[in-house]
Order: sequence, then structure tokens, then C-alpha cells
Amino acid sequence: MKNTVESLIPFHLRTAILESGRSHTYLAETENLSVVIKCYASGGENALHAHPNEDHVFVVLQGEATYHDSEAKTLVLIHNDGVAVPAGALYRFESSGDEPLVLLRVGAGNRADSYGRVGPDGIAIPARSAANNYEAPVPVPGSFYE
Repeated sequence: MKNTVESLIPFHLRTAILESGRSHTYLAETENLSVVIKCYASGGENALHAHPNEDHVFVVLQGEATYHDSEAKTLVLIHNDGVAVPAGALYRFESSGDEPLVLLRVGAGNRADSYGRVGPDGIAIPARSAANNYEAPVPVPGSFYE
């Protein structure tokens, strides 16, 4: 058992606000956990997908997000709202508000197996791919969420 301050992983919630595209910044990682801050100028993760080996929690820090499941049901989240997505659950989301969307995402699962993202057919969908509607981030100069 680790019992020292050195085993703690500090981080600060900060990301550039984007003019276009989206960003994904790891704040902390362990073997079974990842903490990510994400920013979307518009769009979102529009390809219906699941993470077979990782549970996720999303918290809206700024903006509005609309989540969709495989049956076209939707859930709208605003500032300080969150959603838990169990491993294997199909979903997609988009920025649906008037300002850039900033999310905190916490993932839990065996990190060696959890980087995978698959579509409804079980075929891999890389996060930064056309299949996932990826658009490279373009920051607004000097503008940050923190």
C-alpha cells in the first residue's frame, strides 16, 4: 500500500477555448483511471460508439451537451450536470448550446484494455478519425476555461 504524498497525482482543470474543432487533454492517469478535460467548439462525438472495457462519467463544466443512445433517446446536460456511461453502452453526444462545450471525463477500467472505442457493429472507431467526425482543435487566442 502506498502511503506518501508522492503517490498522489495533482491536476488543474484548464483547457483552451476553441474557435473550431475539439480537444482531449489528459489531466491524470493510473492503471485503472483516466481524467480528461475536453473542449468542443461545436459538434461532438457524433459516431455512435461504446467503450467495451471502461466506464465513463461526464460532467458539463461549460456549455450544453446532448447525449443520444442507440434508440434515439436524448438527454440534455447543462453546467454541473453529469452522466455515467457503463462499459459497453452505445452513445454519442454533441455540443448543443451557444458557447463551446467543456467536459470533464473520468474513465475507470483496466487501462490496458480500455482505449478501445467500437461502433454498434463492434468495429473499432479511432477517436481522431473521420468516422468519429474528428476536427482538429483551433484555439481562441488567450481564452481558457479554468
